[in-house]
This record gives sequence, C-alpha cells and structure tokens, in this order.
Amino acid sequence: MGKYIAIFLICFGVAFGGGYLIFNAKEKAAPAETAEKTDQVVKKDAIEKQQGDSTAKEGRIFIQRGCVSCHSISALNIQGGSTGPDLSQAYVNVEGKHGVPIEEFLKKPTSAVMSGVLGDKPLTDDERAAVLAALKAASEKKQ
Repeated sequence: MGKYIAIFLICFGVAFGGGYLIFNAKEKAAPAETAEKTDQVVKKDAIEKQQGDSTAKEGRIFIQRGCVSCHSISALNIQGGSTGPDLSQAYVNVEGKHGVPIEEFLKKPTSAVMSGVLGDKPLTDDERAAVLAALKAASEKKQ
C-alpha cells in the first residue's frame, strides 16, 4: 500500500508542478504583450512629436504595420530602422528595382525579405491605399 501512496504523491507533484509552470507562463506573457503595445505607442508619440500633424497622419500606417522597425521615410521625417532602405523614393523607384509597379509589389512582393514580411499578414486594400498615398507624398516632398 505504501508503494501506491508514494507513486500517487510523485504523480501528484509532477502534475501540480507542471500546471503551475503552464499557468504561471501565461501570466508572465501578458506583461510582455503589454510592453510591446506600450513600446509601439511610445514610438508613435515620439514620431508625432518629431514632425507636424500632417506628416504624422501620412506616416501613421508605417507605424501601425511596423514598417519603421526596418525602414525610415526621411521625406516624412520618420526615423525608423536602418535594416531596410529609406522609403522616401519608393513610390517612383520600386518598379525599376523590382520589376513591378509599386501597387503590385505591395500585393505580392518580388523581394524575398518583403515576401516573408507581408506573406504572413498582407496589407488590406485600405492599408495599401494609405501606404501608396504616404509614399506618393514622400516622393513629392523629396524632389
């Protein structure tokens, strides 16, 4: 009988400890998500302070979609990452560089990196329109 009690206690301890780890991990994940959202709001606020309201509205889509983690748009005074190219002239340069008009590139990118980025979560029609409008405005300011 003592052997069965020992086995029961061992199984109970393993199950209890595993449950604690699983539920405790979920509680710890929530602050990370909150921190990420807070970081996005801080970046958005910093960009809006850095530039005028009209520029902030034009560039908001790049913040919402996370484009600024890799790209800057200097013509709109948006300082982002330096991994990707500055997008100030993307509206006029994409077709020559990637072989398709920018509208098509945003639907189905021809570069491996952007295919991976947009492949998981493609732009909606409204988002694509906002990106195109902002990139057109940027290219006009840069001239």
